[in-house]
Amino acid sequence: MNINNNDILIRLRYALDIKNTEMVEIFKLGGIELSKEEVLKVLTKSLNHDDVEEGIEEDEHHIPCDDEMFESFLNGFITFKRGRREPSHGQSERPVLTYEHVNNLLLKKVKIALSLTSEDMIEILDLADVHITKGELGAILRREGHKNYRVCGDRYARNFLKGLAIKYRG
Repeated sequence: MNINNNDILIRLRYALDIKNTEMVEIFKLGGIELSKEEVLKVLTKSLNHDDVEEGIEEDEHHIPCDDEMFESFLNGFITFKRGRREPSHGQSERPVLTYEHVNNLLLKKVKIALSLTSEDMIEILDLADVHITKGELGAILRREGHKNYRVCGDRYARNFLKGLAIKYRG
């Protein structure tokens, strides 16, 4: 089962108990203006491949979250949690969108937003009964193109979100 950006947002929102008004603010901090009603449309489950094959049509009220919207949300989440960072000399104020693998992006940006250490992330995955070494985690967190870079699979992303829910919601 593939995890998509809408599903990730739904799970992240649940895990960290983010309110609807906070979601609107986070999107705004990331450069996307959405009303509370539009945020609720983003936070609806999208159809999977089996649903489409069975002829079930997408809800017209559903707003798909593409990679640009997702990364903008994560950038806004970092600002929401840590405050606006002053750009260093020669750096643009708005973060450059990278569009790398969404799961890798999720782990990197949530790590930054929540000020997690690698040990914290390993502990969060352990809560979901997924065991990963510091080296494996480091490979997932590396920049795409680095010789030791590894793509983060859906299993790690799902279980990271599950571990976040266990840690933050009990």
